Amino acid sequence: MTTCLVIGATGFIGGQIARAAAERGWQVRALRRRPQAVGAIGDVPVDWRTGDLADRASLIAAMHGCEVVFHAAGAYPHGARHLAQEIHAAESQVRTVLQAFDAAGAGRLVYTSSFTTLGPPNAAGRLADERDPYLPGSAQEAYHEAKWAMEVAALQSGLPVVALCPTAVFGPGDVHLSVSQILLLAAKGRIPVYVDATFNIVDSRDVALAHIAAAEQGRPGERYLLGGHNVTLLDSLALTARLAHVAPPRLRLHPRLLDAIVSVGQVFPIRGLGHLRTMRLWQPFDNAKAVRELGLAPRPLEETVGDALTWFRTVGYL
Repeated sequence: MTTCLVIGATGFIGGQIARAAAERGWQVRALRRRPQAVGAIGDVPVDWRTGDLADRASLIAAMHGCEVVFHAAGAYPHGARHLAQEIHAAESQVRTVLQAFDAAGAGRLVYTSSFTTLGPPNAAGRLADERDPYLPGSAQEAYHEAKWAMEVAALQSGLPVVALCPTAVFGPGDVHLSVSQILLLAAKGRIPVYVDATFNIVDSRDVALAHIAAAEQGRPGERYLLGGHNVTLLDSLALTARLAHVAPPRLRLHPRLLDAIVSVGQVFPIRGLGHLRTMRLWQPFDNAKAVRELGLAPRPLEETVGDALTWFRTVGYL
């Protein structure tokens, strides 16, 4: 029986990884900082371990005897005022995990990165994929810079690391609303406007299954883009509104007005400013590598959104 550790099990993606691993019959250890925290997996039979990403000894103890470590937690900084400090803190954090993994002698580390580590396609006529690295400094946003620095540190460590880069993850289990806030607001009819943008959505359960596949057959030193469906922002909001039986957004936000809002946000706090600032970097993606090598099989988008809304109702968010 495979024994694995899920770092970030009380979060969105980590929780789904723990659930998928347990359903596969693996022995699942789940790391948490707070002794009573269970995230969205209180019903899953896991071996809870208390630890912290800054505590190397607790990480080594939790990893000892594991064939696989899933690292689905870490820095989630936003803003641009303290960029250098945020990047340094993120790198230090992931290096502590890597050092603990090396010391524990675990078999493979599957690292959850982000689609933000991919840049625009470097050749005309194709969509962006794993061959297109993010250009440091192009976003000037702490999340993008930190995620890039962490992925580079992981893949250049010389350890058996596979990096996975999920796109916008929706579906059941986002207990902290780390990603799904926009979906919830749309389901409540609270997003009256939209901007012209295309992005990629992937189901949280498909992401989890891809992590299991990466542990079993992913190539160390490689990264895989976990994408589902390329869709416009308007179409995704309209789908959510239809399934929630509310009015869809009607007003298109002009790019100049969006720029003005971002400028105002440099002075006055605006929630979600980081997403607005980096919306110009949104793009469609090609998931062919993960489909080919990891067996990624994205489920229908309507199923993803519908199941997310059902979960919101079940936990009282909607």
